[in-house]
Amino acid sequence: MHEQEQARQLKSTRALATGLLVLMAVFFVVARLLQPRLPWLAFVSAFAEAAMVGALADWFAVTALFRSPLGLPIPHTAIIPRNKDRIGDGLSDFLEHNFITREILQDELGAINFSGAAADWIGRPENSEAVARQIVRMVPTMMRVVEDEDVRQFLQNRLMAALERARFSDVIAELIELLMASNHHEELFDHLISLAADALEHNKPYIRWKIHENSPRWLPKAIDERVYERLLAAAEGTLDEMRERDSEWRLRFRKAMEELEDNLRTSPEYEEKINAVVHDVLGHPSFRNYTLKIWHDVRERLMADAESPESQMAAKLDSALRDVGTDLLADPSVQSKLNHWICGVATETIVARRETIADLVARVIRKWDAETMSRKLELHVGRDLQYIRINGTLVGGLVGLVLHTISLVL
Repeated sequence: MHEQEQARQLKSTRALATGLLVLMAVFFVVARLLQPRLPWLAFVSAFAEAAMVGALADWFAVTALFRSPLGLPIPHTAIIPRNKDRIGDGLSDFLEHNFITREILQDELGAINFSGAAADWIGRPENSEAVARQIVRMVPTMMRVVEDEDVRQFLQNRLMAALERARFSDVIAELIELLMASNHHEELFDHLISLAADALEHNKPYIRWKIHENSPRWLPKAIDERVYERLLAAAEGTLDEMRERDSEWRLRFRKAMEELEDNLRTSPEYEEKINAVVHDVLGHPSFRNYTLKIWHDVRERLMADAESPESQMAAKLDSALRDVGTDLLADPSVQSKLNHWICGVATETIVARRETIADLVARVIRKWDAETMSRKLELHVGRDLQYIRINGTLVGGLVGLVLHTISLVL
């Protein structure tokens, strides 16, 4: 609620409570003056007298919370301003141990369907399109950041440092192990044979020419042709033999792959050679110029697409986001897992920092001056406290009336 509205309501309720006190005072004076002629007004007088006592007592109690009544330095008044820091520490401690607990957060966050709400929201075309457009609008800014000389140098240094620490031999060994575990090395072997067969097929004229070129001039051409045919037949026969599933060539290839994997993992020489080759390639001016050319081409295409009203990136991203939202909304099991994960992460993150969160309350209150804190609290609870004054007036009057009646009976 806005502070101005709170202040208006507080002022209205305070006026009501004060007006009721004044009314009781008027009743008391009138009843006392007319009581000799109208004895029954003694009951009104008793009611009004006790009501004033109750009203004044509650006014003093309520006022003493926020300031010294009538500005007098009465002990144990202006309780909130004088104990501002202690109240802040108490609120901080209360918040930390009674609200920011693992049990409460798990119960509260566990009831929220985060993934379902997000999927429903992102699955709507207007939302997915807006998100996609916003992401694409960030592309030119990101490009300009990367193009900044300091940022580019920083990224380049970090990349080079990472490459220097990398063990490329282990990476290659892992790839070989993955190939062999899934028998993809067989496909690789077949592909190599196909490449060799294609090379042989396309270079038959060249092979014939080389044989004729290097044979003695006195040797008949028919013999050269016979040599060419036999050589070609032998090569094609060897390739056909290599294609067989249980050929000796395949076993040798597998053994060679296993030996290479072992050497890559255990041999320092292999590691040094591979790292040297990689660093030579990465450090070569031609490679750098080539990658720079590719980067500039990619950057120009991304910038042009991002600034275009018919952006392909935005369209594809929009479609992808919408599909994710639709698929997630239709899969309660995935929603449940995501919600459990979000709840767990959020709970652990908040609980781990609950001291900092709670301390924020104490630090903010310490920064407030006493008058500010008193005013803020009075705006929030002062209206309810004024009802205490009103109730005290009425209850006090009733108690006075009962006591007056009992005194008459006795």
